[in-house]
This record gives sequence, structure tokens and C-alpha cells, in this order.
Amino acid sequence: MMPAEIECVYEGHDGLGESPLWVAEERSLYWSDHVGCTIKRWNPTTGEATIWDTPGPVGAFALRQQGGMVGASDAGFLAIDLSGDRYQAVVDPEADMPHNRFNDGKCDRQGRFWCGSMNKNIEDETGSIYRLDSDWSVHKLAPDFRFKVSNGTAFDPESTRMYFADTLGNTVYVFDFDADSGTISNRREFFSTHARPGMVDGGTVDEEGYYWCALVAGGQILRIDPNGRLVSEITMPIPRPTCPTFGGDNYDVLYVTSQRLFLTDNELKKYPQSGSLFAIYGLGVRGLAEGRFAG
Repeated sequence: MMPAEIECVYEGHDGLGESPLWVAEERSLYWSDHVGCTIKRWNPTTGEATIWDTPGPVGAFALRQQGGMVGASDAGFLAIDLSGDRYQAVVDPEADMPHNRFNDGKCDRQGRFWCGSMNKNIEDETGSIYRLDSDWSVHKLAPDFRFKVSNGTAFDPESTRMYFADTLGNTVYVFDFDADSGTISNRREFFSTHARPGMVDGGTVDEEGYYWCALVAGGQILRIDPNGRLVSEITMPIPRPTCPTFGGDNYDVLYVTSQRLFLTDNELKKYPQSGSLFAIYGLGVRGLAEGRFAG
């Protein structure tokens, strides 16, 4: 890999930047601020930014094939139409668990939206993994697996693996993924952050099948090979990067969201760009377009 160049491309104050997503036809990047209850769009060509207020936190979202978005919130799954400012609650599989909320999610390349839940107190292991199908039916996967904070969801280029991280468990797992049935099995540890500063947050993959993740409170982006071996690390100019995704016309720019939440006043003075959007150039690798929800 070539030496990386890091640029703060959009100076913001996101409490918790989440779910960055490159939209090729708009040549723009979307992401959400979970704390600020907004969805943002930034165009790197024009520098124009658009901000939409959301009725509540949106932890993750993906484009729909028919237009609009599907999202996950504190109240389950949503259908989102930014052009009409409409946010329609569709289904909440954990309506009987008010202490839980939805967090990180991603669409597979077969058009299904996956999202994990977590306990709002970030202490109890009450999280589960869900799959939302195109008919808006919801299915709980890996029912015996419990965790504290869902993060790092990503699918490998061949759609044979699903990556999933438990942030406070300091572990990235990998599942065998059956693309035809939309099922996961054979969970095993892929990468541990126990011996590193920070905890794994959002993740993505590149076209070579390497897994990229942000170390929140560790100030780094890691690249890990399919065998779980760390091959490179990038030190960010802020301590709390939250999620990477590839974008740009050739998917050769790594965009990274970040967080101001939990930083002290002194830390914010030292790292005033916390909560901004960053771009990393010159990596010498390319990413993949994310899947779109078929519903």
C-alpha cells in the first residue's frame, strides 16, 4: 500500500457520525449523526453539504433499489424518504425491549438489510442480529449469540462471509454466509482488539477481501487480511474515528466519520476536528459499492 494522505473534507460537530455511504449517481457521500439526529450529504466536487433533521436517531441506513432509504433507529426499522421528509416506522422486532436500540447495519449484495441491536446502557449483553427481507419481514439470526454493542458489519466480495464486531467485547467475528438463504453460521473470532488502545467500531471491505475497521478511542483505521492478520494501520488526526467506507468515482478514497461524544473539553480543544468527515487518499486499493435494499 502507498503512504496515505488524510484530509478533513467536511468540518462538522457530529456527536456520533455513523453509516457513511457513497452514492455513485450523485457522486456524494451520505452519513448520519446519531446524537444530532441528522442525515447529511456532502458532494466532494462542489463542496455542497445538505442536512436533513430526523425525528430520532438513525444508527444505520442503506439505499433502496426503488428509491429512498431503509434505516434502523431506536424504534426498529424505518422507510426513509428524504425528498419528502418522510420517516415511516415499519417494524420493531424488539418493541418489548425498551432498553435496547438498533446500531450498526449494512445491506448484503442480495438486497437484504442486516442490523444489530444493543443495550442503551452499553453494559448488558442483550444485543441480537436481525435480517430485514424485501417483503419487510424480520428474522433473528444466530439466536444464541449475545453481545453488548453491535458494529463492524460487512460482507466479503464473494458473499461467503459476514463480519460482525462486538465493540465492548473487543472482538471482530466472522460468520460463514449463505447468500442464497441469507443465513449465517460457524461464528469464530477473526480479530481481537484486547491488546490495542481503542475498540473496533464500523467496518467495510475492499475489493481484495481485506477488512477495514475504525478503532474508536484508539484513533486508528486498521486493514486486516482474510486470515485475520493485521497488515496496516493508519493513525487519524482525531481520537474517535467511527466508521470507514470507500467512495469516489473509482472507490479509491476511504471516507471516515468521527465522534465528539465522550470527549472532554480539553480533548476537544486538542482535537477540534472531532465530529468531522475525513478522506484518506493514496491507499492503492479500491472498495466496492454497497448493496441496496430490495424492498
